[in-house]
Amino acid sequence: MSKSALDPASQVLCERVTALRQSHNFTLEQLAAASGVSRSMLSQIERGQANPTLAVTFRIAQAFGLSIGELVDDPAASGLIEVVHGDDPSTLFRADSECQIRTLSPLHMEKSVEFYELQIQPGASLDSSAHFSGTRELFTVSSGRAQINAGATLCTLECGDSAHYRADVEHSIRSCGEQPLRGYLVVTYK
Repeated sequence: MSKSALDPASQVLCERVTALRQSHNFTLEQLAAASGVSRSMLSQIERGQANPTLAVTFRIAQAFGLSIGELVDDPAASGLIEVVHGDDPSTLFRADSECQIRTLSPLHMEKSVEFYELQIQPGASLDSSAHFSGTRELFTVSSGRAQINAGATLCTLECGDSAHYRADVEHSIRSCGEQPLRGYLVVTYK
């Protein structure tokens, strides 16, 4: 079977596995070790000479940190815009008298990056335990004043300021002005 004789879904899988393996700088042997799929099967998939089972496809997707849907999705055929609606109640991560946290990033992205809008009342804070090793946060103040504490380090931010800090230690964002603190928080994972 040649690549040109493949059905569209198999063609996408063949090309995606090859592209992902190359972009991750994996050899066939390394991908085989990471996925538990034999080197020969991977080679046949990449050449369009095999039609993998769902279980094999799942193991390949896991090796790249993807779902099956993400692995077989043809980026050129799908919508390139995802919308998180401001009035969607499922985006409220926390909403109480001291703090409101609204998720701005699509939920499926939370494996690598998270994006939030924060509003913290004067004198209140968002206190966090240490996240996974290598986690970092970037906080930008859009109004009010913030005090950022990460481990033993402390800084104060004014409107328009940003701070990038370790989040794999105890950390907090405190509203230290007379008006509510509003800002945007990006959390990245290694």
